[in-house]
Amino acid sequence: MGVLIVIPARHASSRYPGKPLASLRGATGEARSLIRRSWDAAVAVGGADRVVVATDDGRIREHAEGFGAEVVMTSEACRNGTERCAEAVAALGASPEIVVNLQGDAPLTPPWFVEELVAGLRADPAAEVATPVLNCTGAMRAELLADRAAGRVGGTTAVFGADHGALYFSKEVIPFVPGAVAADAPSPVFHHVGVYAYRPEPLAAYATWPEGRLERLEGLEQLRFLEHGRRVLCVEVEARGRQFWELNNPEDVLKIEAMMAAMGIA
Repeated sequence: MGVLIVIPARHASSRYPGKPLASLRGATGEARSLIRRSWDAAVAVGGADRVVVATDDGRIREHAEGFGAEVVMTSEACRNGTERCAEAVAALGASPEIVVNLQGDAPLTPPWFVEELVAGLRADPAAEVATPVLNCTGAMRAELLADRAAGRVGGTTAVFGADHGALYFSKEVIPFVPGAVAADAPSPVFHHVGVYAYRPEPLAAYATWPEGRLERLEGLEQLRFLEHGRRVLCVEVEARGRQFWELNNPEDVLKIEAMMAAMGIA
C-alpha cells in the first residue's frame, strides 16, 4: 500500500464533547456531520489508496459506517490522534509507505494540502514526519490574535528553519511581530494545518514514548517528535482562494458554515 489516510475521531473532547457528530450546514443548506465532511475531504485526495476512520466510540462507528466509511476500532487509552493512527495501522496489519493523519476537525482541508504533503515527505529522505503550514495574511493573523485575547485557541502556529525543519509549534501566535500588518499582506506567521504524514517507523515509535513536557504544556501532539529529536518537515501550501479553519470550539461552527457558504461547498 502506498498512502493510507486515517481519520482519528473521539467523542470525549474536553473542549467540545461529541465534536465528530456535530452538524455543519453547507452552501445548499444540507447538514452533514463533521466526521462525514472530514471523510469527504479525505476521499477527494488524489493518490490515496485507502481511507479509514479510527475511533473508540460506538456512536461514531455506527454513524460513519452508515455513510459508507471503513472504520477501525481503537482503544480509549489513545491520548491523541497520532497514537490512534499508530494503533489503527497495527490493528489493520497494514504496511503502507506513508500514513496520513487527517484529523477529524479539519473538514475544509483542500486535497492539494495532503497531496503536496505526501510529495514533500517523499522528496526529503531525512524527514520522518511532514505537516502543512499556511502563510497568514495580516487579517488571518489578526483573527488568531483576537481568539487568544478572548481566551480561545483559534489555531496553532509553526516556526521553522531555512531547511523547513520545524523549530516549534505553539497555540500562541508566534513569532512576535512588531507593529501592524496590512490585512491583505503576508505576515511572518504561519498557521499550522492539522494534518500529518508519517513514515511507519517513527509513527510506531511515537506510541512507545512518554508524553513530552512541551507536548503536555501546549497540548500539541507533534511536539513529542521534536522532543525526541525527530525531523518534522513543514511543507508550505497555498490556499488558492480557499478559506481554511479548524473546528476547535463550538463557536467555530458558524465560522466554518459561513466559509462553506462563501466557497459554495455543499
